[in-house]
Amino acid sequence: MATDVQPAVAAPLMRSLRALVIPVVAVLLAMAVGALIIVITGANPIEAYNAMFTGAMGSARGWERIFEKATPLIFSGLAVAFAFKGGLFNIGAQGQLVLGAIASAWVGFAFEGLPWIVHLPLALLAGLLAGAIWGAIPGALKAWTGAHEVITTIMLNFVALNLTDYLANGPLKDTTPGNVVARTPAILPSAELPLIGPIPSGVLIAVLLAILIWWMLRRTTTGFEIRTVGLNQAAARYAGINVNWRIIYTMALSGMMAGLGGAVESLGLIGRYQPGFNSGLGFDGITIALLAATNPLGVVPAALLFGVMRAGASRMQFVGVDAEIVGIVQGLALLFVSAPIIVRKLLRMRAPAPGEEITLSTGWGN
Repeated sequence: MATDVQPAVAAPLMRSLRALVIPVVAVLLAMAVGALIIVITGANPIEAYNAMFTGAMGSARGWERIFEKATPLIFSGLAVAFAFKGGLFNIGAQGQLVLGAIASAWVGFAFEGLPWIVHLPLALLAGLLAGAIWGAIPGALKAWTGAHEVITTIMLNFVALNLTDYLANGPLKDTTPGNVVARTPAILPSAELPLIGPIPSGVLIAVLLAILIWWMLRRTTTGFEIRTVGLNQAAARYAGINVNWRIIYTMALSGMMAGLGGAVESLGLIGRYQPGFNSGLGFDGITIALLAATNPLGVVPAALLFGVMRAGASRMQFVGVDAEIVGIVQGLALLFVSAPIIVRKLLRMRAPAPGEEITLSTGWGN
C-alpha cells in the first residue's frame, strides 16, 4: 500500500520541481546578462547587486517599500495567471487595474459620513466590480464572436487609460485651490487601508487571494472546469461543460483580481487616483505570471522578487549604475522564461511532457 501512495505523491512533487527550474534559471541568466552590461558600463556588478539587495532589505523602511512595490504586482500577476489556466491571455490587466483604481478612489472620497467598516469594503467592492466588468467584455466577445482576447484586451486598455485620464482631469478632478495636476481628491480616512507595522494590509489581502485562487483551481469543480477548458475546449464541451460561460467567467474573475489590485493601490498606497502612478503594473503581471509558471502560489515570491529589485534599484546609483538596469534584468527574465527552449538547451533538459507546458491561449477563433 505504501509503495502505491509514494509514487502518487512523488509524481506531482517532481512535476512541481521541474516547473520551477525554468523560472529560477531564467532569473539567474537575466542577472548574469545584467552583470555583463554593468561591466561594460565600467561598474562592478557585485557591488551593484549588493547595493540593490541591501538597499531593499537592509532596513524596516526598505521592507515596507518592497511590500508597496510587490502588492499590486501580486494582484496583476494573479489576474494573468488565472486567465492562463483557462487558456486565455489577458493582456488587459492594465486597463482593468486603472479602472478599479479610479472606481475605488471615487467611492473613497465621494461617500462621506460612512463608518470605516462600511466605507472601506464598499470602496474595495467598487474596484473589483469595475475590473470584473472590464474583464468580462473581452470574455463575452471571445465566447460569442470568436474575437481573440489578445486583440480585444489591448484595445480596451487604450479605452480604459484614456477614460481614466479624462475622469481624473475632468469630472473627478481634485479642485483644491492651486492644484494643476490631473488627479482625484484624496480618499477619506474611513476608506484607507491601514498599515500593520511595516506591512501594508493590502499585501495580506493579496496573499490570501493567492491561496484562495490556488484552492479554487485545485479543489473545486469550478476550478476543474476552468482548467479543462484551458487544456482542451472540445473535450470540455464533450464532457458537458458550458465553455462559453466559463470563458466569460474566467475573464471576469481575472479582471476582478486586477481591479482589486488597483483598489488596493489607491486606498492603501497612493491615497487617491493619479494617472501614471499605476503605469505598467498590469503588463508586469505577465512577467510575474510566467515566472510563477502560472501557479497562483508562485506569484507571491515572483512579485516579491520584483519588489526587491524595484525597492533597491535607486541604491545602485550610489555605485555608479543606472537604476534602469533593473528594468533590463526584468525584461531579460521575461525573455528567457517565455522562450524556455533557450534554458532547456543550456541545461540539456528533456522536452516537456504533454500538459507540462504553459498554455497561453486557446488560439485564434476558438
